[in-house]
Amino acid sequence: MRPLQSMDEEKKNLNKTPSKMARLTWPKSKYGVYAAIIIIVIINVLYYKDQLLSLI
Repeated sequence: MRPLQSMDEEKKNLNKTPSKMARLTWPKSKYGVYAAIIIIVIINVLYYKDQLLSLI
């Protein structure tokens, strides 16, 4: 049977960020949303460029 102290230490370690990930800088989520919108717009413009040019 495990001692009570080691179980508490395991619970503390579960919530810690892994050491390799802790050094990374994570971008804000709003930048990901902006990037996704821009990518979708660019792909749609490329896909429908003939129809967009026929409107002009």
